[in-house]
Amino acid sequence: MASMTKKDPQSMSFLDHLEELRWHLIRATLAVLIAGIIAFIAKEFIFDIIIFGPKKPDFPTYKGLCNLSKLMGLDESLCFQELPFSVQSRKVAGQFSVHIWTSITAGFIIAFPFVLYEFWKFIAPAMYDNERKYSKGFIIICSFLFFLGVLFGYYVITPLSINFLGGYQVSEQVINEFDIDSYIALVRASVIACGLIFELPVIMFFLTKVGLVTPEFLKKYRKFALVIVLILSAIITPPDIASQVIVAIPVLILYEISIVISKAVIRKEKKLQKQKAV
Repeated sequence: MASMTKKDPQSMSFLDHLEELRWHLIRATLAVLIAGIIAFIAKEFIFDIIIFGPKKPDFPTYKGLCNLSKLMGLDESLCFQELPFSVQSRKVAGQFSVHIWTSITAGFIIAFPFVLYEFWKFIAPAMYDNERKYSKGFIIICSFLFFLGVLFGYYVITPLSINFLGGYQVSEQVINEFDIDSYIALVRASVIACGLIFELPVIMFFLTKVGLVTPEFLKKYRKFALVIVLILSAIITPPDIASQVIVAIPVLILYEISIVISKAVIRKEKKLQKQKAV
């Protein structure tokens, strides 16, 4: 049984740190499971409103594209009356299995701030007091970027992917009838991938702190970063140029923000070094 007394991190052994990590992982997992159970109970909302929302022609993204089309004088060329595909389940336990795993995914997204909090609590003892005081800001910023990425993936990438792939046909003799696993995998990949990609500034902040990245390095390899971003865009979006550009633009903006953050970290480190020297 774990001791209720908080140990001094400096005097903890390797096994003590593993024990501490185990409890952080247990609490984070419980948070995901509790949020997942709530999502499991709210089946109609999760599936009918959220998951299958991008399948409906009245989805906000499609409405926005339709209004944009009219404003640009393109009549109703970007308006969608009906998406030409259906979703079905071909396995006996298919719908139940999808219900379980979708609830767990929703649980992770909902509980992400708490998971982040547990991660921060584990690494915080290794930081300086002046770094530890920014913990609330760290959790808020990371959560904001993650949820912003999730929303971008859901309202931009998912409908673009579903509209392109759902309406794509090699022949009129082939009818698009997608398995529910395939449909939800596309939604899940778009949402989670964008949520994680939007954490780029935070990742660069830590890489700069440990000395693995500098502003000069980021500027020097900006062209290579552009190629990597385009490759990532091609992976998580349908194979059309418009969708890839739509994804690439915010990621490139995040990359430029990362350079600014890296500069700020280096500037602050130099300032602290000067203060210590005095």
